[in-house]
Amino acid sequence: MKAVWKGTVVAESNDTVVVEGNHYFPADAISRDHLLPSNTKTMCSWKGQASYFTLFVNGDANPDAVWTYPDPKEAAANIKGRIAFWKGVQVIE
Repeated sequence: MKAVWKGTVVAESNDTVVVEGNHYFPADAISRDHLLPSNTKTMCSWKGQASYFTLFVNGDANPDAVWTYPDPKEAAANIKGRIAFWKGVQVIE
């Protein structure tokens, strides 16, 4: 699977976990050069608290387009250490 934004592959892995239609990539599948931490947090009743990152590609920013559950609840333990994308980031095979 590949995560693509603005024509650039920002993450690639054969090891994704699909939860609620979102592919969660291993955290090391994306270059940290593309990420800037965000202060945004959200809460999911069964996954726990999500933390977000701004995605950077060729000088363009996509705020809060990447998220992770750093300490997920037990029901979502399979996505610990993984990241997912939205806000115009295409995930394709």
